[in-house]
Amino acid sequence: MDATDGPPVIKLSVEDAIPGLALSTEAHWNQTEEDWRIFLHDGIVFGIRDGARLVATAALLPYSGNNAWISMVLVSGTHRRRGLATRLVDACLETARKNGLTSWLDATPDGAAVYGPLGFTPTLQLRRLRLVQSARAATPAPSSATLEAFRARDRRATGLDRTALLTAFAQRSGSRILSTNGAIALVRDGRTARHIGPLFADHAAAALTLANAIAQSQGGPLLLDAVASQGAFLEGLTASGWTIERPFQRMRFGPATATAEEMPFAVAGPEFG
Repeated sequence: MDATDGPPVIKLSVEDAIPGLALSTEAHWNQTEEDWRIFLHDGIVFGIRDGARLVATAALLPYSGNNAWISMVLVSGTHRRRGLATRLVDACLETARKNGLTSWLDATPDGAAVYGPLGFTPTLQLRRLRLVQSARAATPAPSSATLEAFRARDRRATGLDRTALLTAFAQRSGSRILSTNGAIALVRDGRTARHIGPLFADHAAAALTLANAIAQSQGGPLLLDAVASQGAFLEGLTASGWTIERPFQRMRFGPATATAEEMPFAVAGPEFG
């Protein structure tokens, strides 16, 4: 679509964190203002305005090794079915192409049906789970772990150096890196629920033990984005009171650029929120 066919695609600045948060809140996503500031400060966020109002966004966050993450693809309910999301994702892909970057995103089933014909390849299947209230159990409290240990485990599982992003998450008020029985995970605040992830472990039993220990120690609603192929872990979560809210599909545009040494049990979260 030519720029004359509709409002222009523009680059947003850190001053747009609050309008961006209004869009993700309208969509019932779990992002906070701090999440938006990461993308606006460290990435490139494209937007479309209707007058002074921000009505659509998409962000490109560069990683190491010629990779980038597309997220915050949002369109206000008053402006859907006008091709705005397609224009913004195209802007992200064009920027990635110019910089030689492979792009990644997490898509809903409807989104995956759109991104597939654009050339995105499906990778991981994910499941968003929610726990409203943990069942009482005699679970030992998890121990604190270091950011360096967590970062190293993340790099083994993703093949990417995400030091800047993980440091930003870990250094927030309320964030904790917790470990037990060889498993390790980040727990951080969201807009409406605490989020567990990424979570790494040597086996499903250790992953489930850590998830249950976190649930016992944190209180309040929790979200977790589990890797669907980790069947024993998913079964254990649902048996512990977690409910599956919806599926997601992780997808890649461009050549594979990273080799993972292990499979995570839970990821950082679709759109990181």
